[in-house]
This record gives sequence, structure tokens and C-alpha cells, in this order.
Amino acid sequence: MHIMEGFLPLYWAVIWWIVALPCLIFGIYQLKKVLEADREALPLLGVTGGFIFILSSLKLPSVTGSCSHPTGTGLSAVCFGPWITSVVCAIVLLFQALFLAHGGLSVLGANIVSMGIIGPLAGYIVYRSLRDTRVNMYLTVFLACALADLFTYVTTSLELALAYPAEVGGIVSSFVLFMGIFAVTQIPLAIVEGVVLALVFKYIVSLKPDILLRLKVFPEEKIRVARSEA
Repeated sequence: MHIMEGFLPLYWAVIWWIVALPCLIFGIYQLKKVLEADREALPLLGVTGGFIFILSSLKLPSVTGSCSHPTGTGLSAVCFGPWITSVVCAIVLLFQALFLAHGGLSVLGANIVSMGIIGPLAGYIVYRSLRDTRVNMYLTVFLACALADLFTYVTTSLELALAYPAEVGGIVSSFVLFMGIFAVTQIPLAIVEGVVLALVFKYIVSLKPDILLRLKVFPEEKIRVARSEA
């Protein structure tokens, strides 16, 4: 997913920064509100951010000018929402660009939009759609995390297609090409990521259900039933 430094034309790099900045500003505002209301949310934020950093650092090279890897953003989106997740992702992506040669500063806006905004937003929509239904809580987390990963790569494919439309078929043809290349590795990775993060969430439920209740991640009844079945 990390688009390489210098790979996007400058005007597209600027456009993606313009898209990312309002989301980051709103995310910082939301993060401040959450931490002012409950400082005990900070360790959970650290855990979710740690998984984003670790999983998104495990990259597989790709011929698209990007790379394939898990993103880890779904768990943060479930616990804190997409806008706070965008701030966490921005910090992770900045660190990776500066110290790990993953991505780059000029393409940071584009990478934030794909991994930090659209991916988590897709996962959050899935989570919110299923949160109050009879669907199993851990299945909900699995689907949210897997789809957050997949939609990150849908967005990256669109970013690359807009920058480099095919001579025949234009943006649509280019998007299908990029998405087809990513799909080979990303669909299995998304499934594995969903399983891993659902298990991590299960551990959080067993260890610190109180913080999940205060953040209203899931209804109290669902968390109580999940703990009784553990």
C-alpha cells in the first residue's frame, strides 16, 4: 500500500494532502475529547496503534509502485472510529517514511487517505452496521478488519489509476489492472489480518472489558455474553 516516494505526480500528491488534512484536524479534535473524558483509553490507543505499526511494516514488494501488507487499522476503527485512526495512521506512516523507507513524505497524503481514512472508514461502516444486530461480536470485528484492509488497497489502486490512466481504457482499465495485481496477495492477507485482530479483540474483552464499555464499542450485553462464553 505504501506508494513509493516520488511515484505520484506533484499535483496528485498535493490533492491527496488537501483531502487528508481536514480529516486529520477533525481526528485530532476527537482524540483530544476522548482522552480528556477517559485517560484510561490511552493504553488501548497504544495497543491499536502498535498493531497498525507492526502489521503495516510487514511489506511484500509489488510491481505497482506500491507494496502489499496488512494494515492493522480495523481494530482501531472499531475501538475509536475512523477519524482518530487517521491520526494514528498519519503518525505511523510518517515514522515509516522517515526511518524505514516505507512510502515517503511527498506521497504521505495519498498514503494517509488510503490507509488512514478510506480503509478505516470502510471497516467502521461495516462495524456500525453489524454492532447492534445478532451477528457475533467477533465476526463483526473480523469483517471490519478484513474490509478495512481491502478498501485500503481499493483506494490505493484508484490513486495510482488516477495518476497513471491506461492508454486504452483510461482510469477504469488502469484501476482494474492495479486492483488485480494487489488482489493476489491482499485477499489472503486481509483474511489473516481479520482473524488475528479478532483474536486480539477477544483478549482485550477478557482483560479490560470496562474500557470497551466506557467507549461504547459494543453493547454491554454482547460483551457480557462474550466473557461468559470465554
